[in-house]
This record gives sequence, structure tokens and C-alpha cells, in this order.
Amino acid sequence: MTVIFTVPDMTCGHCEKTLRNALAEALPDAPVSIDLVTHTVMVGGDEAKAAQAIRDAGYSPERAKA
Repeated sequence: MTVIFTVPDMTCGHCEKTLRNALAEALPDAPVSIDLVTHTVMVGGDEAKAAQAIRDAGYSPERAKA
């Protein structure tokens, strides 16, 4: 399952790298796609684990509306 989050406080390349690393650690085999311009993170796998990894990295994930 692919989950889409909006992460409004992701504002730069460093933020993107931090989130990629956090998601890779929490969900090692999950595909991750990040669009810095739209503040969107798409991740495959467990929604709760992904959201927690984003929060633990210091960001505020919001589940995107389908």
C-alpha cells in the first residue's frame, strides 16, 4: 500500500535527506518518493510506522486526502 503525506515543515534538501534516512531506517525495503516543491512524501508500507518515523525525525506529517 502506498501512503501519501503532506509535510509542510519540509523546506529544504537537508529536510528531504533527513526524511529519506528516517524512512529507510523504519521501513528498509519500502519505496520512498519525496517532492520537496509540493511538500509531499509517498511511501510504501505501514502507514503508522511511516508517520512515526517522520515525526521522530522532527517533522509534522499530515495524511494527504485521496
